[in-house]
Amino acid sequence: MKLVQGKHLFQLPLPVRLFLMLRLNSASPLCRRTVQKWRPTTLCEVMGKAEIWLIRTYWDFEFPRPFLPNFEFVGGLHCQPAKPLPEEMEKFVQSSGEHGIVVFSLGSMIKNLTEEKGNMIALALSQLPQKVLWRYKGKRPDTLGANTRLYDWIPQNDLLGHPKTKAFITHGGTNGIYEAIYHGVPMVGIPMFADQPDNVVHMKAKGMAVQLDIHTMKTEDLVDAVNTVIHNATYKENAMRLSRIHHDQPIKPLDRAVFWIEFVMRHKGAKHLRAAAHHLTWYQYHSLDVIAFLISCMAVFIFIAVKCCSYFCRKCGRIIRKTKTE
Repeated sequence: MKLVQGKHLFQLPLPVRLFLMLRLNSASPLCRRTVQKWRPTTLCEVMGKAEIWLIRTYWDFEFPRPFLPNFEFVGGLHCQPAKPLPEEMEKFVQSSGEHGIVVFSLGSMIKNLTEEKGNMIALALSQLPQKVLWRYKGKRPDTLGANTRLYDWIPQNDLLGHPKTKAFITHGGTNGIYEAIYHGVPMVGIPMFADQPDNVVHMKAKGMAVQLDIHTMKTEDLVDAVNTVIHNATYKENAMRLSRIHHDQPIKPLDRAVFWIEFVMRHKGAKHLRAAAHHLTWYQYHSLDVIAFLISCMAVFIFIAVKCCSYFCRKCGRIIRKTKTE
């Protein structure tokens, strides 16, 4: 902590400073003092100066495509083996018998739903033979079944790693998706906003998830989706395949992230990994200067060609007129 207090923060390489600034609360005194020392700039300019990018995904999630050398994938760095559940929760989980449990969470940003939507979802969950642990802070739905338990907070990683977990109903946040991949649990994706629709589409394309629309889904849609990912063996097989890919890495994601942060600190940056495009102006980056030069050359060529044609036409015209006159 002494390293990031006061002026010592500016002795760190830029990527580490940016990381710390993004992690700090913008209202904190340290953040305010630091921001005041920075000259006015844009977010794109600050991001463009980053010398290493730690991406929160991995090739178990991503589709193959080219990346620059200063991009390092550390998806799932927060995942870890499941820990024992609280006694009351474990008792409820064990009461599910051979049917197992379904974990349901729409993330920390969705605290409640409309009464109509909540009753519709609760009615769907009540028709499942599995026990359901639902993270939900809204009004208790009238259609809530005996198989469903509401919680203000759930140990999501520990539940997904429990042997009785059969499916995960999720909004498609990166953390939840990677915990499901880590433990090999098929998903029903109900994306809300931001990157969630794209995340769920990735999992659907990988054969690990079924996607629903929160605005149009009905009770039977949710029931069918959960039954599909539980009883169709291909979803579990694909989930386990992605889980094996995720675990089969020479270095754990967290260790890889730590290595690259320390790498940047040891070498006072990672300029040798940055593309030269960062040093180009906007018109150079889009090759507008080259395009302007080529257009100018073409214009000059056309101008000369037109002038030459005009000259020869006039010359030929005078010769023809002279011949006719004679």
